Amino acid sequence: MTRPPFVISIQSQVVFGHVGNSAALFPMQAAGLEVAAIPTVMFSNTPHYPTLRGRALDPDLFADLLRGAQERGLPERADYIVTGYIGSVEVARMVADFVAGAKAENPRLIYLCDPVMGDAGPGLYVPEAIADVMRDRLLPLADIATPNPFELSWLTGQTIAALADLHTARSLLPLPPQARLIVTGCALDDTAPGQIESVLLGPEGTSRHPTAHLPIALSGTGDLFAGLIVAGLARQLGLPAAIGTAQRLTSLALTHAQTLGADEVVLTEPEFRSSLLTLNPG
Repeated sequence: MTRPPFVISIQSQVVFGHVGNSAALFPMQAAGLEVAAIPTVMFSNTPHYPTLRGRALDPDLFADLLRGAQERGLPERADYIVTGYIGSVEVARMVADFVAGAKAENPRLIYLCDPVMGDAGPGLYVPEAIADVMRDRLLPLADIATPNPFELSWLTGQTIAALADLHTARSLLPLPPQARLIVTGCALDDTAPGQIESVLLGPEGTSRHPTAHLPIALSGTGDLFAGLIVAGLARQLGLPAAIGTAQRLTSLALTHAQTLGADEVVLTEPEFRSSLLTLNPG
């Protein structure tokens, strides 16, 4: 029997709620992927609550977890690596070393870098030293990158208002030439009213993927979207189709959260769950 696609997911983890691995792990597993989840931080909950307990992983502990992953041969087995939120510059550097080593050992590995650094409302919410590691060491390794417009602007110094700005920013971003850039949550000057877009820029050209702009902003949305992209690719969807599937399922999760009156991502919507179980090539 063929083994399922294997993913190493290096992101935040929370006790309660859905952000980082706590948002991305379930959809990848429900789609039939095997996932090794390595936490960069461990918090009690998402950050919008009055209190937040926990901390970034101690660098020695994080290094020990990476060592254990290497001892089990996970980089050699992996089909994908995903990285997201990182809580300390020491851990960020270790993540970069681990990804570089894994790609050298396993050239077929696909690395999705979600540079979780900030957004238009809160601004930059990691120290600049961490953002610098993402720009200077992680993005140059990426096969796919999924910044939002704020992150892309910070990384490149380019204002993002029109499609041409995305092309300029892509030329300034330190990605490999063959990498695919997916800019999420775009409201450009020609985006249709009531819509928001993910824009894919890659060697094959540019494609725009509009979806309804929901009046909801919930922690974990980008982490869920990135996990769904990997799930789609691992189940043999092309990248444009994986983007469309990720948008549809993310919208289901957000709409369900709104219906429930929840103020964070919810992963229990029935169609969301059943779609993951039946995800197959389009």
